[in-house]
Amino acid sequence: MKLDELPVRQMKGVSAQKELELHAFGVHTIADLLDYFPFRYEDYRIRTLGETQDGEKATVEGKIMGNPILQRYGRAKTRLTCKIAVDGVLVTAVWFNRHFLQDQLVPGRDIVLTGKWEQKRLQITVSESEFPDKGKARSGTLQSVYSIGGSITQQWIRKTIAQALAQYGEMVEEILPAALMEKHGLMLRREAVRHIHQPDDIAQGQAARRRLVYEELFLFQLKLQAYRSMNRKRMDGVAHVVEGEAIRAFSRTLPFELTDSQKKVVNEILIDMRSHACMNRLLQGDVGSGKTVVAAIALFAAVKAGHQGALMVPTEILADQHYRSLQSLLGGVGMQVALLTGSLTATQRREVLDGLQMGLIDVVVGTQAIIQDGVYFRSLGLVVTDEQHRFGVNQRSVLRRKGLNPDVLTMTATPIPRTLAITAFGDLDVSTLKERPRGRKPIQTNWVKHSMLDRVLGFIRREVEAGRQCYFICPLIEESDKLDVQNAIDLHIQIQQAFPDMRIGLLHGRLSAAEKDEVMRAFGANEVHVLVATTVVEVGVDVPNATLMVIMDAERFGLSQLHQLRGRVGRGGHQSYCLLIADPKSEIGRERMKIMTETDDGFEVSRRDLELRGPGDFFGTKQSGVPDFKLADMAADFEVLEEARDDAAELTARAEFWTEAPYARLREALRKDQLFQGELLD
Repeated sequence: MKLDELPVRQMKGVSAQKELELHAFGVHTIADLLDYFPFRYEDYRIRTLGETQDGEKATVEGKIMGNPILQRYGRAKTRLTCKIAVDGVLVTAVWFNRHFLQDQLVPGRDIVLTGKWEQKRLQITVSESEFPDKGKARSGTLQSVYSIGGSITQQWIRKTIAQALAQYGEMVEEILPAALMEKHGLMLRREAVRHIHQPDDIAQGQAARRRLVYEELFLFQLKLQAYRSMNRKRMDGVAHVVEGEAIRAFSRTLPFELTDSQKKVVNEILIDMRSHACMNRLLQGDVGSGKTVVAAIALFAAVKAGHQGALMVPTEILADQHYRSLQSLLGGVGMQVALLTGSLTATQRREVLDGLQMGLIDVVVGTQAIIQDGVYFRSLGLVVTDEQHRFGVNQRSVLRRKGLNPDVLTMTATPIPRTLAITAFGDLDVSTLKERPRGRKPIQTNWVKHSMLDRVLGFIRREVEAGRQCYFICPLIEESDKLDVQNAIDLHIQIQQAFPDMRIGLLHGRLSAAEKDEVMRAFGANEVHVLVATTVVEVGVDVPNATLMVIMDAERFGLSQLHQLRGRVGRGGHQSYCLLIADPKSEIGRERMKIMTETDDGFEVSRRDLELRGPGDFFGTKQSGVPDFKLADMAADFEVLEEARDDAAELTARAEFWTEAPYARLREALRKDQLFQGELLD
């Protein structure tokens, strides 16, 4: 049997409870156990005091030179001290709450100490200690540190993995072709697995990690590049034949002139759409850069060519926003636009489904209801997904199967540095909108303390009296014992009391779809002056008359999220403002506020956000096509990521990859992936 077929319960010491706890970590088989990698090492190699920096944690050898002194304080707290000779220097060793060691600290006895070295005080605060005459358990080694929980301890997981390496280590199979390993100087997989768990030194652990990081990123890129290669090979996609003059005539009906950036991106998209090969393009642009208009032109081209279009978005509020926008833009030229969400009545849903199947509906806008069973199109030519980071490559694949290989355009208002976007979303070509539509003024952003709330309220009153509207955002819906942050319901009451003569709305995720729609309708119609809301307004809500965004406890939000919220204002001709109310206690919180006031360039914000948060949170990996990597860090390992992408693209473009024996393991890995279920790979 292969390692991925052997259940982890076969390991000695894995009880039923331990098995369940391992399952929670994603460890189901022996292969999973061996691939449960450490995230760092504890260095127990013995050093001299001369090699140790002040304040550094280190392991040293010494001899006990005096009797221990035990002090008791507080409730059951102790402080144990003893003089130890280390490298000819008499130092004080301090243990907290280790009174049971007192009898073992015998003058003349050798001891190994691990702890924080304080050079000025000649003191080491001991975290771990052992006596060589009882055998050294850790000293002299690098000890792997794993993410653990429940009843699983570091000692237990180390022992269990060591046992698995001893029993099954030689059964670890190679997956990378020899040519790639030779090209990058990578060790064999079985060596890498052994050395990442049990390195002889840091360099060996790093070499093992690099091999496994490359493999992880290469397999991810291989999936994307294979998918891309297969789609490009298919010549039975939809070729949208539409006259250029028809596109120009439609553009003249738009309420504003396209920016140069929009014209460039539209041209890239139309060139793709005219081709028989399937378009698979990512359109990224800063908030307010005009992506919806670009999508409308692409959908117009699809319908004009005799096909249908679909726009899929993550929330019903966003679906309704886009529906109204497209109804305005496309309805004026005689195209039928419909809305399909989970909140439709059975009768309404049936009307939409029948209209799509018979071709009476040209464009449908909806949530994931679009990709459910029972939704059929007469001729689906173009699929647009908004907020790409909310939809993974698998969901795009499902929607594509609703037609005969329709073109796919995915959009995101979370700008990603272009090189990283091309690499992360390897199955997509990338178009970027950088300009704001003409007439849009930069949003003025200021960071203020909570103590200045009265001045903020005065500013809100001045904006409302000038005929404008305001968003007031807070992190939570209701009061929380865990976080001392303003909540929407309390804030709503507070704002009502501050402005008894104004209409104050409340919007949060626990409202029904109908309630949300009514709140947003009232706000859009200027029947509500101030809208108190959670981040449910982060995407999709377009109210040109709203000029003020106030964000409570702003340090609780990520940079990209703050930028998205800021983008809800500044959509009309009036000067707009964003006020960040925050008293951040952490350095990261202060840095976020500083960045937000320094720049309103979404690409710069995203670059800084990636530095602060790391790629896992940045990409929203729980929902996106970017996996939650075991080892790889898309920011730190960017060079390896580029190598992996280039190798995968080159390999999948070669005919022998799809047929020859050296690549059989890679093809098998693709077959097991959900993305390729039912696909012919060779």
